[in-house]
Amino acid sequence: MGRVRFYTAQILSRLAYLGIKVLNKSSGTSFVGMLALKVCPDFLKYCKDYVKCSVAISGTNGKTTTSGILAHIFETDKCSVIHNTKGANMLTGVANVFALGVKPFRKFDYAVIESDEAYLTKLYDYFKTDYLVVTNLFRDQLDRYGELETTAGFIRNAIEKNLLAKIFLNADDPLVTNLSNNGIYYGFEDVEICSDVHKSDSNAPTEVFNCICGKPLSYTKQFFAQQGHYFCEHCNYKRPELDYSATVKIYADYSLLTVTDVKQGRQYSFRVNQVGLYNAYNALAAVSCALYTGVEEQVIKDALLSYKSIFGRAERRVINGHDTLIQLIKNPTGASEVLKTVDLNSNIVIAINDNYADGRDISWLWDSDFEQLKDAKKLVITSGVRAKDMALRLKYAGIAQDRIVIKEDIKSAIELATSSEDKDEKITILPSYTALLKITKMKFQKG
Repeated sequence: MGRVRFYTAQILSRLAYLGIKVLNKSSGTSFVGMLALKVCPDFLKYCKDYVKCSVAISGTNGKTTTSGILAHIFETDKCSVIHNTKGANMLTGVANVFALGVKPFRKFDYAVIESDEAYLTKLYDYFKTDYLVVTNLFRDQLDRYGELETTAGFIRNAIEKNLLAKIFLNADDPLVTNLSNNGIYYGFEDVEICSDVHKSDSNAPTEVFNCICGKPLSYTKQFFAQQGHYFCEHCNYKRPELDYSATVKIYADYSLLTVTDVKQGRQYSFRVNQVGLYNAYNALAAVSCALYTGVEEQVIKDALLSYKSIFGRAERRVINGHDTLIQLIKNPTGASEVLKTVDLNSNIVIAINDNYADGRDISWLWDSDFEQLKDAKKLVITSGVRAKDMALRLKYAGIAQDRIVIKEDIKSAIELATSSEDKDEKITILPSYTALLKITKMKFQKG
């Protein structure tokens, strides 16, 4: 009976998706999955039969980019991959991609599943992955997730449900390393900023994290937020020994990543065509997992060079003839790292909504380092539902009043930013999540 429900769910899901596309009602990233789970609550359990190997990626920031890079590496290695590309990472989004992707008598070599932190334990009720990659744990949407320990608890519970999975943990994040005593650890030994554009310092407040013994952690190196080389002076707890150790040089538009497989004694060099240290961390997470699963160095090199950012994660587009960089911002640490990379010679649009998917609490704007924009040379346009709140934050960040423009309608804001006839003038767009969804549906001229 369960299998009949599974096949019925597949048929109805594809018919529903066809209807959505004909009527142009939505992007179809979750509704189809919702229908599949309604018809067959165990839908994801049966999907496991269509996959040879599976990887889940979770954590506060970097899930979409890390999973995108890893999926692209496997595809470059001539493997078949099913992946929730658009970042719909709750159960409905995961079910959605399987409902539309699986076919009779065909097995995918890999499933690469981006999972929301709170939904990972629910995913593991039905679909236990062979590998789990955890990127980081930062304060994010307090009205939805609560404090950091709550988020850590979600992932820890998931790990306990799936004890056979190999777990890749960011060793530079003390909150991540505390999730399990049996991880495969990746991290940076050194970070070098080689760009005048990207700032290495930040005015954002840094939270103080305690060791498991209750005493504050100390650092010999601190890269950003709580990430770095930490130790406890009281109980001798320290950052674990690495399995994949890296150094990175950060340039304006790319990074040079050197990764050492410590156990194998082999060193690899890669160019990452993504901006900022946070994307170097994402690449390191993906590369570590790929190396562990046996992907060859040249395949990874080719994949990193050809990978295209999607859906607002350092996504490059041409809008009304202007080169445009779109970078999602959604919490203090992530936003502050993105703000370090902003081209201050570009017109800047900051589009902030406070819908459920963004988080209703916008206090994170005041903890984010918008002071990085105080020397902006051109317009800084605030938009979205909280455009006026964002403008006030920029005023207190020290940005000249004559450069701040409020345009609550997001398309109007982008049209203003791209109105110059000088096509060499660049644009930066910093949207919250639902603002990004709107932007992806908007039609602009390319030339």
